[in-house]
Amino acid sequence: MNPLLIDVPLQIETERLILRAPHQTGDGNIVNQAIRDSFKELKAWLPFAQELPSVEETEVNLRNAHIIFLKREGFRFLIFRRDTNDFIGSASFHGIDWDIPKCEIGYWINTKFSGYGYMTEAVKELTDFGLNHFNFKRIEIRCESTNQRSRSIPEKLDFEFEGTLRNDDLSADGSKLTDTSIYSIVR
Repeated sequence: MNPLLIDVPLQIETERLILRAPHQTGDGNIVNQAIRDSFKELKAWLPFAQELPSVEETEVNLRNAHIIFLKREGFRFLIFRRDTNDFIGSASFHGIDWDIPKCEIGYWINTKFSGYGYMTEAVKELTDFGLNHFNFKRIEIRCESTNQRSRSIPEKLDFEFEGTLRNDDLSADGSKLTDTSIYSIVR
């Protein structure tokens, strides 16, 4: 089946969270503020957070993410608390190979919401959605081997640790080689 024909909801809900595709004008403001609030932590791990983006740059990024969503090449979701509508972070399916089918899940969280299990809840929901709605045969989570907070999520969700690729990637700032830990769930 052509992936463009797959129906994908723009919103998924869990007990505490709403995961919503970035399709509303103005999403750039709230996402940009979360990047600013969490810049120190994000900068250590994520190439996109090496310099503070402008609100306009964030808005353009989110509109491009929506286009990618519509083309079924990736699915980014913005994460909000159901009770307060506070923006928590982002999680996405990317690196999709529809021939297998398989994907990778990536995520980041606004630091002030870290430690409450929100990202674990969001990634669990995306994993279940990917396995059941998209019928993915493999879902990976890849992260820098020293990023213990990121690694704890697939470990809590019973992803299998497949190994570490040594000297696999550049650090977020591009200054040194890093190792990548790979976790997966297969069906």
